[in-house]
Amino acid sequence: MALGAGRTGTGMGLGRGQPGPGWSWEKPGTTGTDRAGTGWGHNGHRAGNGAEAEPGPRWGHGRAGPERKPSAVVSQQSSLIAAFPGSVTGAVSRYPVPAPAALSRPAAAAAAMLLLRAMAGRRLPPLMQLPRGCSRLAAGSAAPEGHREGTPGGHREGTPGGHRGAAPGGHREATPGGHRGAAPVLAALLGLGVVLAYGERRRRTAQAARATPAPQFPRYTRAEVAQHRTPKERVWVTYGTDVFDVTEFVEMHPGGPDKILLAAGGALEPFWALYAVHSQPHVLELLRDYKVGELSPEDAAPPPGDTADPFAGDPPRHPALRVNSLKPFNAEPPPELLTQSFLTPNELFFTRNHLPVPAVEPGSYRLRVEGPGGRALSLSLSELRQRFPKHEVTATLQCAGNRRSEMSRVRPVKGLAWDIGAISTARWGGARLRDVLLAAGVRDSTGDGEWHVCFEGLDADASGTPYGASIPLKRALSAEAEVLLAYEMNGRELPRDHGFPVRVVVPGVVGARSVKWLRSVAVSPSESPSHWQQNDYKGFCPSVDWDSVDFGAAPAIQELPVQSAITEPRPGAAVPAGELTVKGYAWSGGGREVVRVDVSLDGGRTWREAELGPRPERGRGWAWALWELRAPVPAGARLELVCKAVDRSYNVQPDTVGPIWNLRGVLSNAWHRVPVTVTK
Repeated sequence: MALGAGRTGTGMGLGRGQPGPGWSWEKPGTTGTDRAGTGWGHNGHRAGNGAEAEPGPRWGHGRAGPERKPSAVVSQQSSLIAAFPGSVTGAVSRYPVPAPAALSRPAAAAAAMLLLRAMAGRRLPPLMQLPRGCSRLAAGSAAPEGHREGTPGGHREGTPGGHRGAAPGGHREATPGGHRGAAPVLAALLGLGVVLAYGERRRRTAQAARATPAPQFPRYTRAEVAQHRTPKERVWVTYGTDVFDVTEFVEMHPGGPDKILLAAGGALEPFWALYAVHSQPHVLELLRDYKVGELSPEDAAPPPGDTADPFAGDPPRHPALRVNSLKPFNAEPPPELLTQSFLTPNELFFTRNHLPVPAVEPGSYRLRVEGPGGRALSLSLSELRQRFPKHEVTATLQCAGNRRSEMSRVRPVKGLAWDIGAISTARWGGARLRDVLLAAGVRDSTGDGEWHVCFEGLDADASGTPYGASIPLKRALSAEAEVLLAYEMNGRELPRDHGFPVRVVVPGVVGARSVKWLRSVAVSPSESPSHWQQNDYKGFCPSVDWDSVDFGAAPAIQELPVQSAITEPRPGAAVPAGELTVKGYAWSGGGREVVRVDVSLDGGRTWREAELGPRPERGRGWAWALWELRAPVPAGARLELVCKAVDRSYNVQPDTVGPIWNLRGVLSNAWHRVPVTVTK
């Protein structure tokens, strides 16, 4: 139905729409006149000539359209009952009505007219004379053309049912029973009808839902779900106790297919916890469309730990981490997540454990600090927090073995096969080591020679030997070095995997010296006697092998060399033609800020300078720089992406791995190379 306007008339109009506040019927989807219509008007019709409606509050009909069959009337009346159950029974009881039918849009007009006729006591034209296409009322639409006399349903002047002058049934404005108020009544009734129809539909839908039993889904174990990790095998995930096949959604994922495939074969919850946008009702509604099963009851809860296993008490880890070893646990974040933000989320921070994770009760925790001459200090966790000012520093930690897998391609090495993700950045909070040492009576002029600060952790092997490491005392006492006894990581208490309740953070130095689960700090004239200080984390000439190596002849790694890597795209990726975006990180040890990153698309023949991202503290290079390069690439090209970083001292990465190879695979910082192809 459409709200039209009859020319200077004031009521219902079927004439050609002219200026005036009238009503008219409109064919669905049209705005012109309806020459085949047989409706009715309140503008008054000129008798017998089918012309436009003339001014005046009279009824009239011109030429009729094709006659409606009685069955159409029955259908409309049945639809009225379906739309307004229990409301119009009396109004239509004099018509034979079959079983209710669905309410069509043309029938809605008939229903409204019949309801108006029954409830207002007016004599309206027969239902079979309604325009075929009438469907809605809309303001300003054109009305059907006026009706000529002499056709079925037409009304000549003075004939029964005609509407001229004072004839019986005529409707002048001032006469009782006129239709001046018909439009508001009809509008109100239509609104009521819509409300009633919608309520009835909801009631029937609810009844149908209660009557329909819930579908029965097959049950799967977590091991069965884990077999579906690629589009070829189908990509399955779990949420709660439900199993979903999201293979068809992988390419449509707003974050890209690589992100959703990180959860393939496992649970969605750990990933959704990182990105709050997933915790919205419409996301869950979308997920339900892909449900294919449910987890078996025995797999609905995590398996109980093995109390005989020394690693049974280890904390749960994020499934996105790429695991290099389970016992002890060592893992790195996927490259595509590594540079998503400047600060690495705690759950994705790379994990380097040498021994089982200790369970520490914070209420009984004590940190022992020993100075020269037997002076000592014992601090509880609350005392460490309250006695010393909290200091914060944003610093990157990198494992000495980061990118070791590239060295193993030259010659085999011993060690975990780290990719480019054994590096992460966090905002650390805690007490300065300098403040604690001074409180224990340690002074810069402790003695002749180089002194060291030795750390021991609460993690220990089967013999009770703890993990240990040391740094020079000069660095520990330097205010500029900002060495921390940290108890916060990115504004939260330290996670268990990262040293709860207290760990050392030594900015600019290899991660092996930032001892976790700290139990003691001791000032000593010699380095830590720990295996990991004396017989590991040292670099050697490429010619040294395991038969000739002498760990005592090489210094322990402290500051790390300049480093960079490409995180996107991944090696072997197929990228679209057009603009290519290359992303990565760059960092240098010792606080030497990265000043430039060069990127090549052709293996190093030509270079472009990447754009460095914002850094919170310029001048102090404790944290990495994230960088990005955009460049056009032609279809069908084969590219070798290369990056190299330059630090403030103009140290630059070597171009190949061979000259820096060593038997432990540490200090791997050659140009990072990523081959990709451009799709045609």
